Amino acid sequence: MTQCALARICGGCAMSLGRPIAFLGTPDEVARNAFHLPPMHTACAEELRRTPGADPTWQLVTTAGFEFVRPATEDLDREPRFEPNSLL
Repeated sequence: MTQCALARICGGCAMSLGRPIAFLGTPDEVARNAFHLPPMHTACAEELRRTPGADPTWQLVTTAGFEFVRPATEDLDREPRFEPNSLL
């Protein structure tokens, strides 16, 4: 997942990402601007949000770019995450 994201590959369809880049996240992830699901095309994120079993609280955020963050020892969130840097 991480390698694909860093190569700008969609986490939904595995095709190359352009702009905008979409992230799905819980309200908490949106508030922190830190997402655990990989970046996707907007259409792929919308489709994932409609699938049975999808988290009904997921929100869609679009961006032109993102940073991959590996957790530091002192981080409360111990999972790697994606942080959008140019919200649209």
